[in-house]
Amino acid sequence: MTLILVCLLGAGLVLWPFLGSAMPTVTPALLVALGSLGGLVAFELGTRRLDSRGLALLAALSAADAALRAALVTGIGGFSPIFLLVLCGGYAMGPEFGFLLGAGSLLTSALATGGLGPWLPYELFALGWVGAAAGVVGSLRRRHTPGWTDVAILGVVGLVAGFGYGAVMDVWNWTFYAGSPQLGWHPGLAPAAALARFTRYYLVTSLGYDLFRAIGNLLMVGMLGLPILAGLRRAGRRFQVEWEDDGTGPQSAVAGSARAQDVAAGDLVVPALAVAVHRGPGEPRPQAGHVNQVPHRPKQAAAEAEAATVLLPYQAQPGHQHPRGPSD
Repeated sequence: MTLILVCLLGAGLVLWPFLGSAMPTVTPALLVALGSLGGLVAFELGTRRLDSRGLALLAALSAADAALRAALVTGIGGFSPIFLLVLCGGYAMGPEFGFLLGAGSLLTSALATGGLGPWLPYELFALGWVGAAAGVVGSLRRRHTPGWTDVAILGVVGLVAGFGYGAVMDVWNWTFYAGSPQLGWHPGLAPAAALARFTRYYLVTSLGYDLFRAIGNLLMVGMLGLPILAGLRRAGRRFQVEWEDDGTGPQSAVAGSARAQDVAAGDLVVPALAVAVHRGPGEPRPQAGHVNQVPHRPKQAAAEAEAATVLLPYQAQPGHQHPRGPSD
């Protein structure tokens, strides 16, 4: 639910130029600020849902991905190695983890390289959506061991994501572009006219650039995707605790655990008391803190516990008859 709300916030940031609103020119800056705040809040809310091990894995992958991007900040013709870990991480660990990995990688990279600007919130959401989309597709094959089929599927996701990421990133640039009346955006455009102008703007300025990125994603996944997916899937299984059940449901595992605790307590308490009371004449007294290990035999333990009952002397009260009679 949290991921859906965050994606709706990002969708509002991307789609507002196509709504036909005659907003003033200062509105884009305000929406960019709100988008940045929303991206940071989404990252904070998402990380609080992870345990310490998941958070450590997320931080390590984000740092490694930021280091890869630091080597090629602007990329080569649109290609950037930052997409590989985001695609594999989302596919192996789920959509929430993929979104956080994408947003966290961009945020870490921006803080490290000084890449703070009006494009940052669009980058956070765009790369976060890449990881989330890979996670949604990967959830359909979560029970399978990663193989070449998964590599092929993830390669197609990376190919499509190359164009999708470029289109989202073009929105912020298009809203600030005023060099051509036929391509640029201005307040008050009808939705159909705005969409037509953006399509022409994208085809003229970004299609070839994004094609290089999409092919680069496909090649990276094809060459390195299988070992990365296997390693991440293995790490994800270590974070999960599964109870083996006999078919009666999860409550039977809890009840069985409680019964096991009761049996363990009986093994330690009842036989130990019985052995302490029934110590033979020549047997030494056990030292303080020592517990004799006695195998658990229910009937024998019950008989020994009954025989080990300590009888306290009865003190008769005035006016009361001894319950056992005067002959006892």
